[in-house]
Amino acid sequence: MLKKVLLPGILVLLAYGFWVSPDFKDIAAGIALFMFGMILLEEGFKAFTGGALENVLRKSTSHQWKSFSFGAVATTLMQSSSLVSLITISFVGAQMISLAAGIGIIMGANIGTTTGAWLIAGFGLKVDIASYAMPMLVFGVVLLFQKNKTYKGIGSILMGVAFLFLGIHYMKIGFEAFQSGFDLTAYAVPGLLGVLLFTLIGMAITTIMQSSHATLLITIAALATGQVTYENALALAIGANLGSTVTALLGGVASNIWGKRLAFAHLTFNLITAAVTIIFINQFVWLVDHLAALIGINDDSYLLKLALFHTLFNLLGVVLLWPFVPRLEKELIKRVDFKPESSEQPLYLYPEALETPATAVSAVRQEVGHLYDNAYGILVHGISLRRAVIESDESLDEAVKYTRRIMPLDLDDSYENKIKALHNEIVDFIGQAQVRELTPQATEALYVLRQASRDIVESVKAMKHLHKNLSKHGVSGNLAIREEYDAMRLILAKLLRALQQARNDSAESIPLSMDALKLELEKSSRELIAQLDDKIRHRRIQPAIATSIMNDEGYTVELGRNLIDALRVILTEENVQSNQDLALTTDEIAQLASDSESTPQVKA
Repeated sequence: MLKKVLLPGILVLLAYGFWVSPDFKDIAAGIALFMFGMILLEEGFKAFTGGALENVLRKSTSHQWKSFSFGAVATTLMQSSSLVSLITISFVGAQMISLAAGIGIIMGANIGTTTGAWLIAGFGLKVDIASYAMPMLVFGVVLLFQKNKTYKGIGSILMGVAFLFLGIHYMKIGFEAFQSGFDLTAYAVPGLLGVLLFTLIGMAITTIMQSSHATLLITIAALATGQVTYENALALAIGANLGSTVTALLGGVASNIWGKRLAFAHLTFNLITAAVTIIFINQFVWLVDHLAALIGINDDSYLLKLALFHTLFNLLGVVLLWPFVPRLEKELIKRVDFKPESSEQPLYLYPEALETPATAVSAVRQEVGHLYDNAYGILVHGISLRRAVIESDESLDEAVKYTRRIMPLDLDDSYENKIKALHNEIVDFIGQAQVRELTPQATEALYVLRQASRDIVESVKAMKHLHKNLSKHGVSGNLAIREEYDAMRLILAKLLRALQQARNDSAESIPLSMDALKLELEKSSRELIAQLDDKIRHRRIQPAIATSIMNDEGYTVELGRNLIDALRVILTEENVQSNQDLALTTDEIAQLASDSESTPQVKA
C-alpha cells in the first residue's frame, strides 16, 4: 500500500516544486542526471563481472583486512557502494565467501564511498566540470554502439561519469539561483534537536533516491551556496549513511538467509556509527577543526571539512567493530534465521544471485542439492526405512529383512509439492540467467545442472511406480516374491547410504566413486534378475507377478542411475563437462559387470 502511494506522492511534490520555483527545475534535473550517471556507471562495471571481478573478490577475502581493502578500493574506483554491496550480497548468499568476509567488504565500501565527497568538495564545485563531460559523452556513445562487450562497458562508464559531472554542474547552478529567492538557512535548527532532525531528513532523501552519493552531492551543493548551515550539513551526512542501510535492508529482503544476515550486519555497523557520532557530535566538530588545521584546510572551507567529517565517522565505525567481526558473524548466524514456509520453497534462488554468472551457477547448484535432499527423504521412506537407519552403521540387511509393514505414502502429493514445484523454480531461474550475458562455462554448467535436476525428478517418478507394487507385495505371504522386493529395497538402501557417504569425499574422488556405485548397481541388478529367472523356472513365482517384478527391477536401476548422475554433478563444482566426459558410459558399466561375472572366483 505504501509503495502505491509513495510514487504518486513524489511526482506530485516534484510538479508542485516546478510550479513554485523555476530554479528548482535545475536542481531536480541535476539530481536526475547524477542518478542516471550512477545507473550507467553500474551497468558499465557489470560488463566486467563475468569472471575477473569475481576472481579478484574470491582471492581478496582470505583475511579480514583483505576484505576491507577490496571493499574500499572497489567502491573508490566504481563510486558505487550499491553495486559493490549487491555483488557482495550475491556472493555471501551463494556461500562463495564467508559472512565475515562480506562484513569486511561492507565496512571497506563505507570508507570507499567517502572519496566521492572529497572529489565533489575539492574538485567538482570549483571547476567547470561540464566541459569535461561533453567529450566523455561523445566517446561513450561511440563505444556504446560497439558489439564488443568490453567496449560497451567502457562506453557506459564514460557516459556515467559524464552524467555525474553534468548532474553536479546543474545542481550547482540550481542552488545558486535558488539562493536569490529563498534562504533555507532561516530554517536551520541548532543543537541536538537539529542534528536529529537533519539526520532524519538525510535518511529520508537517501531512502527515496536509493543513493547516499546523491544525498551527499545535494548536501555539498546546498552547503556551497549557503542553503544549509555547516552543523546541519554534518547531520545530513550522518543521515545519508543511515539511508544507505535502508537500501541494503530492502536488498536483503529479496535475498536468502545469508544475504539477510549481511544486510543486518550493515544495519548494525551504520547504527552504531551514527549513534556514537550523534552522541559525541561536539567532540567530532572539534576533532575535524583541529585535523583540518593540521592538513592545511582553511577554517571557512566547510566543503572539505564536511568531507573530512564524513571520512572520520565512517572510520570510527570500522575501528569500533573491527575486533568484533568474528563475534558478530556468530551472533548473526545464531539469531538471524527463518523457517521457510515449506521444504519445497527455494532456499538459494534469489534475484541478486543473477547478477553474476558465478553466483547464478552456485545458487542453482545449491538449489539442486536442496532438491536432492527432498528426493532423498522421499526415497528413504519409499523403501519403508528411516533416515536414521540409512545414516547409521546399522545392518541394512537386517533392517530390510525384519520390516513388518510398508509405510503408507502419498507419493503423488510429495512429488507435486516437494519435487516438481522446486524443479519448476530451478528451470525458471536458469531461464532468467540465460537471458543475461553468461560465460560459456556458466552456460554449460547451468545446462548440466538442469539435467541433474531432471534426473532427480525422474528418480522420484520411478519410486512412484515402484512403490505401488511394493505396497502390494513387500510383505507378501509368498516368500519368493517378498525376497525379490526385499532385494530391490536393499539395493536402494545401500545405494542411498553410499551416496550420503560420498558427499563427504574429496572432489577429485567423486568421478571414481560414482562409477564404482554404478558398477555395483549393475552387478546387483544382474544378480536380482538371475534369482528371478531361477524362481520362475522352479515355479516359485507366477509369470504374471514375474513381469511386474521385472518392471520394478527396471525402475530400481533407473532410479539408482539417475540419482548417481545427479549427485555427481552436484558435488563436482569445477570443470563440470570434463568430469562428465570422464564418467563411464552405461555400455562400459555393463561390460565391466559382465566381465566380473565371467571372471572365475577363487574359493577359500
